[in-house]
Amino acid sequence: MTVETKKIEPTPSAYNYQLLIKHILRTPLIYSPGQEIVYRDFHRYTYKDLAKRVARLANALAGLGVKPGQTVAVMDWDSHRYLECFFAIPMMGAVLHTINIRLTSEQLIYTINHAEDDVILVNREFLPMLEAVGDRFETVKKIVLIADEPGAPETGLALDAEYEALLADSADEYDFPDFDEDSVATTFYTTGTTGLPKGVFFTHRQLVLHTYGNLGVHCGFYSQSNLSSADVYMPITPMFHVHAWGIPYLMTLLGAKQVYPGRYEPQKLLELVEKEKVTFSHCVPTILHMLLTEPASEKMNLAGWKVNIGGAALPRGLAKAAMERGINIFAGYGMSETCPVLTVANLKPHMLDRDMEKQLDIRCRTGLPLPNTYVEIVDTQGNPLPHDGKTTGEVVVRSPWLTRGYTKDPEKSEQLWENGWLHTGDIGFIDTEGYLQITDRLKDVIKSGGEWISSLELEDIISRHEAVSEAAAIGIPDEKWGEIPMALVVLKDEYKNKTTEEDLKNHCAQFVEKGVIPKYGIPKQIRFVDEIAKTSVGKLDKKKLRKEIST
Repeated sequence: MTVETKKIEPTPSAYNYQLLIKHILRTPLIYSPGQEIVYRDFHRYTYKDLAKRVARLANALAGLGVKPGQTVAVMDWDSHRYLECFFAIPMMGAVLHTINIRLTSEQLIYTINHAEDDVILVNREFLPMLEAVGDRFETVKKIVLIADEPGAPETGLALDAEYEALLADSADEYDFPDFDEDSVATTFYTTGTTGLPKGVFFTHRQLVLHTYGNLGVHCGFYSQSNLSSADVYMPITPMFHVHAWGIPYLMTLLGAKQVYPGRYEPQKLLELVEKEKVTFSHCVPTILHMLLTEPASEKMNLAGWKVNIGGAALPRGLAKAAMERGINIFAGYGMSETCPVLTVANLKPHMLDRDMEKQLDIRCRTGLPLPNTYVEIVDTQGNPLPHDGKTTGEVVVRSPWLTRGYTKDPEKSEQLWENGWLHTGDIGFIDTEGYLQITDRLKDVIKSGGEWISSLELEDIISRHEAVSEAAAIGIPDEKWGEIPMALVVLKDEYKNKTTEEDLKNHCAQFVEKGVIPKYGIPKQIRFVDEIAKTSVGKLDKKKLRKEIST
């Protein structure tokens, strides 16, 4: 409900302060202008240098004809250049389109044309992808090459400039303008559903408020991450994926040392953690699993490394393995549509003295809401449900940084925002302490005999077996029950040819006896595989798994 309130006309000469991304960059230039930003083994510079290069990039793009409101797309590995684009492009009033470099050709050209990209900055390694669709561009006017090494690449594309040469020829000062904080700053496309990718967009106001929301939940509010300017940050979430969860903006605001790893190679990531003394990262579970099973990690001291897990449920087995290595691990939750962070699994003060097993109960939870974030669970009619730790419903949210809709798709936008709440499509419960727990996606829940079985919970249970490296649970068709659960399991090397399907079923049966899952929640089939299909951002690809099983 809204009401009429008293308003006073502002003083004509008063400065109308807008929440713009340019204001984030001002703080570290005062507090820590000499702090380092590192790109792999190729480059390191200071925040003072960053500001100059941001200005050079804006001047270079303006020289290429980019005007406020136009769209500049980026295809690059995680790098200092990408960080420069996070600032320069929206700060000049243009729109940053972060392209998912793992899209199919059809998805790639669709997103380029649908977003109406005017200029594309592309890493040399992705030129073949772009060349394959270059004859179908509808709005692209200029292509700028990004390269770590000198030399002209072989390509059929007409390249208009090279990134470093452009910056070298541009002035290092730029008068970044003031404009409406509700101006669009970024856009990208979510591919987690069937059909064509859906575009989401975020304004300057939303990104600034999201940054301060992250500041509250990671630097206060009982945060076990307890981030500060003294931390060393390395993202292991692609910068094309929901602004790398918005954390580069937060760490820039803090003026912390930042390390950008480029292509994700397990040994190189671990080397950077050790060499640069990284203290904070974030990633999906499969990436952390990959790092912990990398032989090189066995000799490393990872104690004190803070790792925020998101993008998929944090399996208890993985969380325990991380904590046993001294990693301060905790889950978080969000979506492409939510900028993305909604909740973080921080421990409340009275939980800090609990033993590992009891802490894992909380660290693996979906988490507590960020400041200015409302999280509720509702039934099929949209009625709120009790926060009793057992009643499940669809998770709906409100926050000032949620996308206002899907680009050029009013029908799906209305569905997303039914009754004034953003509908996540996730099923979960909220306990008496206020912690949200996602129990499944609406589309992934296993519907057996009229009852729901959580695929996430089943995966978590299976992951606790000592022989299991990874697990995925899906529903497969059954004449009698509609669906029955099936599990795909990757075994640890030392347990291969020693562990049977019956071993894992017996393991699951223990949780039936404890009342955690029903008897029909034990997988009828358990298939041992060498790898499990993942999406472009490292999540379990349930859609592909179901398709493979059915063929």
